[in-house]
Amino acid sequence: MEKIKVLLVDDSAVVREVLTSELSRDPQIHVLETAHDAYAARDKILSLEPDVVLLDIEMPRMDGLTFLCRLMHYHPVPVIIVSSFTMPGGHLALDAINSGAVDVMCKPGPGFALSEMTEMLLAKIKAAAQVKFDRSPRKASGGESGSSVPLKLPGPPRRIVAIGASTGGTQAIETILRQFPENGPATLVVQHMPAYFTASFAQRLHKSCHMEVKEAADGDVVRPGLALVAPGNVHMLLRQHAGQLQVQIKDGPMVHHQRPSIEVLFQSMARCDGVKVAAALLTGMGSDGAQGLLALRERGAYTVAQDHTTSVVFGMPAAAIRCGAACEVAPLDHIAESLLMHACSHVPTAK
Repeated sequence: MEKIKVLLVDDSAVVREVLTSELSRDPQIHVLETAHDAYAARDKILSLEPDVVLLDIEMPRMDGLTFLCRLMHYHPVPVIIVSSFTMPGGHLALDAINSGAVDVMCKPGPGFALSEMTEMLLAKIKAAAQVKFDRSPRKASGGESGSSVPLKLPGPPRRIVAIGASTGGTQAIETILRQFPENGPATLVVQHMPAYFTASFAQRLHKSCHMEVKEAADGDVVRPGLALVAPGNVHMLLRQHAGQLQVQIKDGPMVHHQRPSIEVLFQSMARCDGVKVAAALLTGMGSDGAQGLLALRERGAYTVAQDHTTSVVFGMPAAAIRCGAACEVAPLDHIAESLLMHACSHVPTAK
């Protein structure tokens, strides 16, 4: 098997040494070179043609976000941002994704061990290596502004909507939620993101969507008109408590190399007696959520997997399709309509 060629760009010699050592333990990864700033990185990208670039944000002479924008314009290549993000800097992660980065990652810190970081980073590198860019010069895509015209509900919401995504998922989730009306069905979202990023992601969705969107907190009541985004580095579950449906936020081991895990949410929803669900599994590498989606389908949920053509990485949806978890396979632009139609339908979903 041909190894994935990685270029590591970081101004810290310690970070370059540690990450090179950790990543090189994986037989599928070859760290070609390292670079201490954007100018050195530019020359090495052109000469070495890496499959994936790991890029820090805070660097001398030219910051990583500026370099990313230029790289995506002149020589697109899969980029993963690896930086020391804090709560105020969470928006930078989303700016990086909107500028063309495939994924974002926090450096090790309190509550986030090097071993866990390495495990997650390796999975992200392998996903990023599957993303193919047109090498002709182009402008960075950027985020959409304003708010789209929402779809109309075909009736009162009868099901809870659940959405899970990974690589490429931030744009995919926004595409779906921007089509939900203000009184849309109660919605639970898991996007594979570290701590600090999810709060900024939820805030950005809240500004661009018609529904209220917030980062979930333990005990939040699940209700129509509200979308709850799982916080980074913890799991989100659905539970029945005191006659209400609430989310539970809890720590725990990574599942499918992820925390939050889509599987954890979907399985918790399948265990809730009498709860009707419409669920979507979107773009991303691996199989997180596939068995959970199957469990939901077996309990009568409507389930949809994003199709190959519109997925940035056709891993999780493919896993769901292979195990028979998807009632429907649909392109991204059709998923919001399907979710709303089935969320408001009183007709049982065919297994």
